[in-house]
Amino acid sequence: MVANTNNQASRRPQGRLIGYARVSTDEQATEAQEIELRSVGCDVIVQEHGSGASRARPALSKLVHEIGAGDTLVVVRLDRLARSVSHLLEVIADLTEKGAHFRSLCDPIDTTTPQGMFSLQVLGAVAQLERALISERTKAGIRAAKSKGKLPGNPGIREKRPEALARMTAAQKAAYGDRIQASANQWLPTVRRMRPDHTWDDIARMLKQRGLDWTPERLRRAVKWMVTERMADAALLKKSPPRLPEDRLMTLVAGIHSSNPNLKLREIAVQLERLHERTPRGGSKWSPSSVKNLIDRAQRSGLITDVDIAVAE
Repeated sequence: MVANTNNQASRRPQGRLIGYARVSTDEQATEAQEIELRSVGCDVIVQEHGSGASRARPALSKLVHEIGAGDTLVVVRLDRLARSVSHLLEVIADLTEKGAHFRSLCDPIDTTTPQGMFSLQVLGAVAQLERALISERTKAGIRAAKSKGKLPGNPGIREKRPEALARMTAAQKAAYGDRIQASANQWLPTVRRMRPDHTWDDIARMLKQRGLDWTPERLRRAVKWMVTERMADAALLKKSPPRLPEDRLMTLVAGIHSSNPNLKLREIAVQLERLHERTPRGGSKWSPSSVKNLIDRAQRSGLITDVDIAVAE
């Protein structure tokens, strides 16, 4: 028995244990949760005051964004972290993508152990079954309503009742916030790196090259929501300064290099052509030497440091 316990302990990750304590209102205290979290070795504890019915949790989003590989996010109970099984699985998926782990002290969920992973898989199957049952019930309800001559949907919305419209608007805003937070790790780092030096058009084209379909207006709206929720710096929304064509190309090349310092000049040239950027002389074909000139200017301007890019013949 002792040997088995030692084996389980040896399999645990060697990273930090980071606690997350949440209460619903400012009047409530997280002290009881903090005591339990510190008792299992959590030196860092992130506190949050927010309703369990909402996914808009800035402290949790920041924690998941900054957590390191090998670290473990620890909560006292699952309801302190997630509002539903689907929300729980989304958070754990984000942690797994970063090489981090999750553990709940009062529930059999611990992604560092085989037993905990099995429990998580069971929850995933339950969530899938729940979605299927809800879909079937919804379809059955619509068929029953139509057979009785009733119109499907919310009568309050059809009749444009103010209270029903207000609830619908609130639900739409909450759903929008959930979508933005769920995808932020894919596009927000690029925005932080390029704004406000680059226009929203430049950043949208950069993201599109990476397979992310953003329009400039949708991107600006998403960043504005992040700023309003205090998940991003308001400086991202500043107006881009006017730039000469070559200055814009210089900062664009610097942004491409910063996103992947291992790219060769030829590879950067290919990216510029895919973005349909014209060369400083107005041509459509980029040469490594043209990219090198812009790299050198960016280095002299302080936009790039320690440049080490090889020309690909």
